[in-house]
Amino acid sequence: MGGQFHEDKDVKCVICKVGETRPGRTAVTLERGTTTLVFKAVPAEVCANCGEAYVAEEVSRQILAASEHAARSGVQVDVREFVGAVT
Repeated sequence: MGGQFHEDKDVKCVICKVGETRPGRTAVTLERGTTTLVFKAVPAEVCANCGEAYVAEEVSRQILAASEHAARSGVQVDVREFVGAVT
């Protein structure tokens, strides 16, 4: 599902194969070495049946950039609200 989501068209969930996705929010947890980061309220397409979340490519890029910066800064554990600008 690379690229942007189309809000006018729901997508079937690839996990449960039953539900359709809807715009929503999710939490993303990343671990690398001794660093654990949790991003809350991340915009995503969320399955109405099983809750599986699909994050757009641009949002993923923003999360990975923030996590790389945190890891290089020596952060061990951090929980933060996602505040990225999605275009």
